[in-house]
Amino acid sequence: MSRIVGIAGGLIAVLAGSWLIWQWGFCRFYVAPGQMAVITAKSGDALPPGQILAKPGQRGIQEQVLGEGRHFLNPWLYEHRIMPVVAIPPGKVGVVTSKVGAELPPGEFLAEPGQKGIWRGVLGPGKYRLNPYGYQIDIVDAISIPVGYVGVVTSLSGQQTTPGAFAGPGEKGVRRDILQPGLYYVNPKELQVDLLEIGVNQVSLLGKTGGEVITKGQMASQNVAMENLQKRALAEQMEKRMDYLAQQRAQEPAAADKARTESGMLRSAPQAKKAAPTAPAAPVAPKPMVPADASNVLSLNQFVEFPSRDGFEISLDMTVEFEFLPEHIAWIYQSYGDLPAVVDKIIMPQILSVSRLKGSAYRAKDFIVGEGREKFQNDLTEALAKTIEEKRIVIHDALIRHVNVPEQILDPIQQSSIAVEQDLTNKEKQNTARKQAELNTELGLVEQRRQQVAQETEKLKAEILADQEKQVAQLRAEAVRQTAEIDQQTALVRADKTRKLGQAQASTVAWVEGEKAKGFELKAAAFGDPAAFTLWEFANNLNKDVRVNIMHAGPGTLWTDLEKATLGELGGAAVLDRKR
Repeated sequence: MSRIVGIAGGLIAVLAGSWLIWQWGFCRFYVAPGQMAVITAKSGDALPPGQILAKPGQRGIQEQVLGEGRHFLNPWLYEHRIMPVVAIPPGKVGVVTSKVGAELPPGEFLAEPGQKGIWRGVLGPGKYRLNPYGYQIDIVDAISIPVGYVGVVTSLSGQQTTPGAFAGPGEKGVRRDILQPGLYYVNPKELQVDLLEIGVNQVSLLGKTGGEVITKGQMASQNVAMENLQKRALAEQMEKRMDYLAQQRAQEPAAADKARTESGMLRSAPQAKKAAPTAPAAPVAPKPMVPADASNVLSLNQFVEFPSRDGFEISLDMTVEFEFLPEHIAWIYQSYGDLPAVVDKIIMPQILSVSRLKGSAYRAKDFIVGEGREKFQNDLTEALAKTIEEKRIVIHDALIRHVNVPEQILDPIQQSSIAVEQDLTNKEKQNTARKQAELNTELGLVEQRRQQVAQETEKLKAEILADQEKQVAQLRAEAVRQTAEIDQQTALVRADKTRKLGQAQASTVAWVEGEKAKGFELKAAAFGDPAAFTLWEFANNLNKDVRVNIMHAGPGTLWTDLEKATLGELGGAAVLDRKR
């Protein structure tokens, strides 16, 4: 029994080892970061007609892909292909076109996840694992709106909105809400965003040479990537405007002929120099080249020209400053289009019409003399502002820079004006000479007065100096006198001090010595005998270290007794022998 168990265990170990070798050596594959594995099944049910990607259990390219990491698949049943994932950098969006899914309803071209077609939603910056055999991802720029611009949004999908109304949810057309400066991740297939300037722009008309529309430029940004994105957005905007101008120029011959026959106002500068009846049709204008930096100047081929009240042809160099307000920008775009269309359809016709209407009421001389031209400029600005106000466009100024007047009237008027100006100049020169003489007189008086003031100043300085010296001398004398008095008083005090100190010292000596004498008298009286007092004083004044040794004399003499004593015992003190 144990042998069977051992054999079974060995077989299990062999099978387990074989399975590990098979899985690790033949079935294992690795997907690196930033990559994905597209799996193809070699077995399973066949795909139905029209189906591209296979579901689990079907034969073909599997819809689901494998992400990064280690995976195990039977190489006899599956094949794998390593492919990079879709990486969308910042400032970009991914527009997904699905090749799989349900069919879209009729009339709809934007799909939701699970439907075939262009997805309505976009992929923002990041990495995505979508099967490239079933999904196409187009990476495009996000919408970057610079400062000083707004984005007008036009919906490209849905039902067509009512003419003249803004598009609502699910409708096609221009929307009321605008996009403020910033970065927006929107689907360009769903929404079209046009950049329009807000604030003050200019239309400059340069006589018969045409004109230009000057718009605001791009403000510098600290973010290089954002600045490049905004430059590309402005370049696309400029390209659209150039397309519009090219189309308008292609239509100018017929429009110029019609304008010459009707009003003589709106002309094309190149066409004005040709004979209208016999001029051949102009070829279609080529599409202008757009510079990489998206210039903020648009050229115009229109100019202002009208007859004066006295029948002379007048042309103007003028600049009109106008402004689009943010709350009206969507309505303006919906009604007229982009900036070149607004200028072409609204601003330029009104400039030409109002200039003709107002200018025809002035004589040619009025445009040369400063007062007349200023009055015409004020009238033109006021009339333009009132006329274009209903178009929701604000006119700030209409500035007349130069007026082109025919030479036959310009030269006499200039000569007359020069003569008048020369006469005014001569009068001003006389006034200047008179003022100069008056000035010289005043300068002489000023110099005289200055000298008088200088003399008076020197006199005052001398008086002040003498007075100061007098006061200083008086102060010094008074100080000397006071010093002498103080010295005298000090000497008297010192003498009195010396006298009093001498008297005090004498009195002190007398009192002290007298009292000492009285003390001696009292002591002597106490002893009753002067000799006893003297002995007491003698004993009181002896050295405290003196000792008195009493020795008893034995047989012998005093000298033999002294031999027994030592100098140490005596201590150098006097020995009294009471016997003797």
